[in-house]
Amino acid sequence: MSTDPHAHDETAHAEQAPDAANANAPLSPDQLMQAATARIAELEAELAEMKDRWLRAEAETSNVRARGRREAEDARQYAVQKFATDIVEAAENLNRGIDALPPATDGEPDVLIKVRDGLAGIERGFTGVLERNGIKKEDPVGQAFDPNLHQAMAEQESEVHPAGTVMHAWTACWTLHGRLLKPAMVVVAKAPIAELGTTLNAKA
Repeated sequence: MSTDPHAHDETAHAEQAPDAANANAPLSPDQLMQAATARIAELEAELAEMKDRWLRAEAETSNVRARGRREAEDARQYAVQKFATDIVEAAENLNRGIDALPPATDGEPDVLIKVRDGLAGIERGFTGVLERNGIKKEDPVGQAFDPNLHQAMAEQESEVHPAGTVMHAWTACWTLHGRLLKPAMVVVAKAPIAELGTTLNAKA
């Protein structure tokens, strides 16, 4: 058995030499194709991931813009809600003043005629100004009772009005750009007791 250390080094170098030669050897066409295919797949995966991230970021940005526009529009339209509510109260006071006037009669004083006509003209002009600024007045009489727009102050039997409809309104319904400002104070029709008893007996 040889004890020469140089002989051992030469043997190890000889064993490693084929591996080094294989590492430095040029790749075959198949190996090159496999490497290129793997790299292309890797790049395509990275591209798909980047595209997905970009689409998500673009969608989020679009949502933020749309939300910002909606909030700005809401702020613009409804910033005057408190003022609009006060204006509606003034309009209703004007209506009450007109309703308090005595009904027109033959031979009434001219001054009363002028006052009535003048207040009616002011009321029409005032309502027109409000409508141009998004404040709408709606008479609920004859409509089905809607708890979102009407406040029932009483129920009253009626043979003329269908049950559940507004038969009388003490005040109108007011909205600002479709949003409720003040509900209408209404009287809701209900079926007469006799009619209700007849219906119950028929069902029995």
